Amino acid sequence: MAKSEHLVCQHLENISSDALAKYQKIIRQYVRRRSGIYALYKKDRLYYVGLASNLRSRLRGHLRDRHRNLWDRFSVYLTIGNQHVKELESLVLRISKPIGNKVKGKFRRSENLYRSFAKDIRKVQKEEFDQILGREITKLVLDGKARAGRKPALSRYVQKPFRIRAKYKGKTYKGRVRRDGIVVFKGRRFYSPSIAGKSIVANGTAVNGWFFWEYERAPGDWVTLNELRK
Repeated sequence: MAKSEHLVCQHLENISSDALAKYQKIIRQYVRRRSGIYALYKKDRLYYVGLASNLRSRLRGHLRDRHRNLWDRFSVYLTIGNQHVKELESLVLRISKPIGNKVKGKFRRSENLYRSFAKDIRKVQKEEFDQILGREITKLVLDGKARAGRKPALSRYVQKPFRIRAKYKGKTYKGRVRRDGIVVFKGRRFYSPSIAGKSIVANGTAVNGWFFWEYERAPGDWVTLNELRK
């Protein structure tokens, strides 16, 4: 999203439900045919969150449906388009957990890190246990000796294999990083992302592989390998 773009363009907060009838013409001109997120409150406590492509009709409908008499104030947040509105609603639902909502919000592509978190905790705990008992962790060191003392540049930053990509002169190149930090590209193995990148650039010109290659930090979130070092 460009810096000049934004999601919420107008908002109206903490308005009495009575205003929907008493000042309906004014509210209609604000929200008619507009998309956005709305929130219903009961005595300053969040009761319900929803999204709508026609906010006015949805709010008036809640005065008659199963939510009637269960809220007394509302807020609306008008958005520019509706590309991210569904996920925005899901985010609010998962954080606030309003008592009036029966369904928990879902994300379209978000990765649940729970299993990775549990696996990483077990790995750290095992290393701590080995240190307490005086056991040496030698796997990476032995790998380094087997390769004349060289260790892949990425070895200290890799916990599990992952994909990488690079864009050069309008073309996208794809590779992967193994668990031991070795970069695999077109069947070749590289100890350094810079050397792997050099194999792509014309005339073998040197490149900084930490900025040349990207990895998918989260679904759809591609960043440079340099982010691993921060």
